[in-house]
Amino acid sequence: MIKSFFAALSFISRLPVPARLSQGLEIEQYQRSIVTFPLVGLLLGAIAGAVALLLEPWCGVPLAALFGVLALALLTGGFHLDGLADTCDGIFSARTRDRMLEIMRDSRTGSMGVAAIFALLGMKFALFASLPPELLPAAAGLMMLGGRSGIVLYIGMSRYARPDGMGAIWYREKPFAGILLALLLPSAAGWFFFGVPGCFAGLALTVFAFVWSRITKQVIGGATGDTIGCCEELSELLILAGVLAVC
Repeated sequence: MIKSFFAALSFISRLPVPARLSQGLEIEQYQRSIVTFPLVGLLLGAIAGAVALLLEPWCGVPLAALFGVLALALLTGGFHLDGLADTCDGIFSARTRDRMLEIMRDSRTGSMGVAAIFALLGMKFALFASLPPELLPAAAGLMMLGGRSGIVLYIGMSRYARPDGMGAIWYREKPFAGILLALLLPSAAGWFFFGVPGCFAGLALTVFAFVWSRITKQVIGGATGDTIGCCEELSELLILAGVLAVC
């Protein structure tokens, strides 16, 4: 489990991982690491939230929220933002299914992708800035936990649209233990931080993952690495909006 955690940490974050724990890992270890995605998300969110909380007395809530959002982007290297951009470029191109998949594989970012990134970061900033300062670490932690849990739930409910690709390794065997953890952890963390209303975090993510899996199946035939990244970003936004709603 420890190696799986560090495999996930090295894959979906830019935090330094000791070489002895991240080098020489087999593909099966990366495949199993999906179980620990929610825990990695919780760690990253707690770090970004702590940054915002520490800066708030010095620069006020708006700037602290801005730095918190930037910290999240730096901690992840914008890994999933790229998936969001590519997905929007492909789906909103209004082309054939095969052409959409080609567009999503293109490393260049189009106008719809750029617009999606700015819109998402703007909404995250607005939601963060609307929260009480003392809730920033908890909100960021639950948001990142929810984002990575959304990935696991989406993978469990979808099939891969391509014969190959970065996300294909997660589909070789359905992560049933990870799916259960992704359902229970957000609800438990939501209850711990925000009381009874927070218990619905897992249910909200499950419903969203199901809807997103049906949309991507209908439009492009299933999931890709990009739609997985897009799911993560939208799951984060859903959880953050939910936190603001119950505060």
